[in-house]
Amino acid sequence: MILDKEVLRDRLDRLIWEIEEARIKRSEHLIVQLVVVSKYTESENIRTLYELGQRAFGENQVQQLEKRVNELNDLPIAWHQIGTLQTNKINKLIDLEPFLLQSLDSIKLANELNKRLEKKDKTMDALLQINSSYEESKSGVKPEEAVDIYQEIKERFNRINLKGVMTIGAHSKDESKIRKSFERTYNIFEKLQKDGAKICSMGMSGDFKIAIESGSNMVRIGSYLFREP
Repeated sequence: MILDKEVLRDRLDRLIWEIEEARIKRSEHLIVQLVVVSKYTESENIRTLYELGQRAFGENQVQQLEKRVNELNDLPIAWHQIGTLQTNKINKLIDLEPFLLQSLDSIKLANELNKRLEKKDKTMDALLQINSSYEESKSGVKPEEAVDIYQEIKERFNRINLKGVMTIGAHSKDESKIRKSFERTYNIFEKLQKDGAKICSMGMSGDFKIAIESGSNMVRIGSYLFREP
């Protein structure tokens, strides 16, 4: 569904206002970056949002990211890969040169990614994904192992530039559980700042305010913008 420019303008303005409100609640010094998740929408809507000033967009699947990059190759978009990365898609992702891989979820994946980056003589910026809610359906390292794994990836894999951490909030109607999962990740992020961590990516359309209040400085939002009018 292609949305009218004014509809997208209104939604983007409202979203930025809500991000701002949550940011001020947390700290006047916090800067929050918006990554628009475009998996549910048409490329025309991405183009419109770009015209309205949005620069960072994220895709869940590598093949979808490839389609977007090709359709919008005239725009210097900062593309984020935010979904689980399968090993058979690593080479394709490297060739697409994303701005950031947000879903580095294991030592095993880091090892494979590093080998392929070495072969292609490239590097990639990434976030370590943490399964902060301990849900079996989610990817990511266990919170209690996150600091050690982050440091190990930094030491062992010189083609991967770790920039911080990412999590998906607890799948729950209980706000305290969601908040707990974000606070758990933020505490890990704080510990990793001495290791160069700068990004704490937490919060999606349904829970971004809680995430920002918990310290998130990057949110990943799609359905808020692209729902039917």
